[in-house]
Amino acid sequence: MLIESFLDYLQYERNYSEKTVLAYGEDIKQLQEFAQEEYGKFNPLEVEAELIREWIVSLMDKGYTSTSVNRKLSSLRTFYKYLLRQGETTIDPLRKIKGPKNKKPLPVFLKENEMNRLLDETDFGEGFKGCRDRLIIEVFYATGMRLSELIGLDNKDVDFSASLLKVTGKRNKQRLIPFGDELHLGRLKHGDVVLNVSSWLVRMTDSLHRSFVMTLRVFGLYSSLSIRKERLPKRLPKRLPKRLYKT
Repeated sequence: MLIESFLDYLQYERNYSEKTVLAYGEDIKQLQEFAQEEYGKFNPLEVEAELIREWIVSLMDKGYTSTSVNRKLSSLRTFYKYLLRQGETTIDPLRKIKGPKNKKPLPVFLKENEMNRLLDETDFGEGFKGCRDRLIIEVFYATGMRLSELIGLDNKDVDFSASLLKVTGKRNKQRLIPFGDELHLGRLKHGDVVLNVSSWLVRMTDSLHRSFVMTLRVFGLYSSLSIRKERLPKRLPKRLPKRLYKT
């Protein structure tokens, strides 16, 4: 009765979807089956922390990932919080239970031949956008900076005489990154105007982000990389500010 009333509470009071309620029920049922198999009985009000720990070990032995186990523990925590609010019990057996640590995925990187293929076989075009798109990829590859750091780059952060980029990372920590002549970060001529690349290089508009992603997808590289568009202002200038132009 306690389990059924809990699931009704999720469905009718919390307005959880049918699939979500079913998942909660399956998680509790899985603990119930484990307790009955190990101890021959199951009473939600008599569950102790030791039983939960044994259940976690059994799940890990069966090949469940830490993410799946933690999700099941979350279901049980919600269940026992409900029982506490209803006055059905005064003890939460999961109060001191810590789930397994989730494994952090290893960073995915491009091999040298993949990067050469991306740069050599892609037709970026001769115009402004093509040069800009290629330069963005080259900066990522040559410096290893984060996307947020690239977006935050400004004129004053580029030291051409020393070939250094000053980037601002997490928690506003700054560091210097050397760059070589292959980046062509000096000037880029577009029509009759010479632009200071360091100023406009990193203003990734929606269209630029799509272009960048499509290029990676052509070579089958996007699916394995964690690339996301940084949050940008809703309105972007249609023209580059005059301070970006040099005669």
